[in-house]
Amino acid sequence: MDVPEIADRWPALDPAFGTVTLRAFRPEDASMAMELSRDPYVPAMGTLALNATASQAQRWIYRQQTRHTAGTGFSFAVVDTIDEGRCAGFVGLWVRELPAGRAKIGYAIAPSCRGRHRASDALCAVTTFAWTLPELHRLELYIEPWNTPSIRTAERAGYLREGLLRSHQEISGRRRDMLLYSSVRD
Repeated sequence: MDVPEIADRWPALDPAFGTVTLRAFRPEDASMAMELSRDPYVPAMGTLALNATASQAQRWIYRQQTRHTAGTGFSFAVVDTIDEGRCAGFVGLWVRELPAGRAKIGYAIAPSCRGRHRASDALCAVTTFAWTLPELHRLELYIEPWNTPSIRTAERAGYLREGLLRSHQEISGRRRDMLLYSSVRD
């Protein structure tokens, strides 16, 4: 599939829901990225280095800042509106399958910010933004069966479980099962 043309589709207003606002990444978000990199699962799932240095965190932020101009998706910093605008994590809307009407969403909240529904608020905010893209008809989440907090996040945000995908993807050198959750356009 061709890379979708999304460079001019960055939201005019920062998406928001509950206690979070989504915005473009800034260099000062590196401390959040460094904290997130100390959770071994997050680097295993993406491009953030394990135990990232300040320089590695800045390079990760730069990659997030260029995702939409590269046509791969929208990567947002999750900002806590209650905690003085602190960057609490990230959420990404990955649109490589936009021509087929589908997109994937991924999210992670820094360990010190977990347990306060920021992930589900971020998922609701990015879902609302996703539905502004007229080509989209289906949003998908892939969650390992053991990841109860992420399952609760998906369900709290209104995503429905569709089933178990056995040996769906490789993570850290092992094939892993994934639960498939989705939201579809009404």
